[in-house]
Amino acid sequence: MADIQESKESLQESLQQVITLLNKHRLVEELVHKQEMPKQELVQTLVHRQNLAELQKKLDSLHPADVAYILEALPLEQRLDVWDLVKAERDGEILLEVSDAVRQTLIADMDSDELLAAAEQLDTDELADLAPDLPKDVLQELLESLDSRNRERLQSALSYSDDAVGGLMDFDIITIREDISLEVALRYLRRIGSLPDHTDKLFVVDRNDVLRGVLPLKRLVVNDLDSGVADVMADDAVVFHPEDKADEAAKAFERYDLVTAPVVDDNNRLVGRLTVDTVMDYIREEAESDMLSMAGLREEEDIFASVWKSVQNRWMWLAINLVTAFVASRVIGLFEGSIEKIVALAALMPIVAGIGGNSGNQTTTMIVRGLALGQIAGHNTKSLLIKETGVGLLNGLIWGSVLGILAYLLYGSIALGVVMTAAMTLNLLLAAVMGVMIPLVMTTKFNRDPAVGSSVLITAVTDSGGFFIFLGLATIFLL
Repeated sequence: MADIQESKESLQESLQQVITLLNKHRLVEELVHKQEMPKQELVQTLVHRQNLAELQKKLDSLHPADVAYILEALPLEQRLDVWDLVKAERDGEILLEVSDAVRQTLIADMDSDELLAAAEQLDTDELADLAPDLPKDVLQELLESLDSRNRERLQSALSYSDDAVGGLMDFDIITIREDISLEVALRYLRRIGSLPDHTDKLFVVDRNDVLRGVLPLKRLVVNDLDSGVADVMADDAVVFHPEDKADEAAKAFERYDLVTAPVVDDNNRLVGRLTVDTVMDYIREEAESDMLSMAGLREEEDIFASVWKSVQNRWMWLAINLVTAFVASRVIGLFEGSIEKIVALAALMPIVAGIGGNSGNQTTTMIVRGLALGQIAGHNTKSLLIKETGVGLLNGLIWGSVLGILAYLLYGSIALGVVMTAAMTLNLLLAAVMGVMIPLVMTTKFNRDPAVGSSVLITAVTDSGGFFIFLGLATIFLL
């Protein structure tokens, strides 16, 4: 934990140093520009180069992921100033590390030659991640610059969606034959000189690249070198197909503690591999996407994006919120006469709606998580609904009673306390049912991500429902 904290503090320190150097650079240039002196243009050039050299030295010392973090934390003008100082041979790596929204601003600042040079630094699987953001002419030129094998690989990777294994796999694999000895395999590895990142096993194939098994490196190390690969390899490895869902692959990596896994086609021919770092990146991106979706954001947003861009990203669910708020207001309008006669209702009804919304969001979060983990299916939906209804009923009785007692102590009305208890119980029951049904319906009936806007919808239901239940009961029993 201390190492993580130190790394975080070091990153923040690097960000502050970059900001300080940027401010110093701008201040010094303004001062030199304002003063009149002999050979002013030469002096300005020397000062400009001296300041930028210090900043560039700092950037060159940082890991591409750290540079990406700094770029994301800077306003657009400063971001582009820093981007211009990044060495050309690191452009591709950094473009892969930054968020999609920030990547668009950086690519927009690059010409075709710069983009092509940056792309040519990357492996085929990395190109597949960057390609969707490249202009069509640059992508076409890039495809033409690749050899036939890598061009075929890139086109294959681009044919799969981001949530498929084929869109995540890479092609940096080491294969061996099953009819050789471990000693031969070890000599082969030494001749190669280096292993791809996250290599914990070798893939055993026949002459037609059909996967026969995998040879974990630990078996290669601990077994007699005279043993044959076929005798030592594992033939029950976890394998994936390019069409498999990425979230299912992520669950398998977690369940079986995988570091790498082979990807095969329908004929069991080895076409690539899936690695734990790629899976972790996918999980992180999905978690961030779900978090944004639950807040009603359509896509990832650059925090320094233009006002208009941010408005475009946020308008849809705000519009839905406006409609649901108007519905809630009309529900209140139906009971204006009751509120006028019993002013306490106006003070108490937001409590019923607010607690209902929180309870519904708790239920929705649990259901969305269960759906993501594959724990919820048709066979257990009824049991889940009964369980959550029981939770809502018990919470409603407990907290409704507390609220009823407080209402009695504040306003001296037993009837008002009973109405508060009943309204709280009924609204929490409504929240439990809707908290289960909304994500399930979005998934099964509309094939939509259940995280998208679920909190907005459940809040709308519990607000309108809570107002209607509370004011309706008050109208019946208090007037």
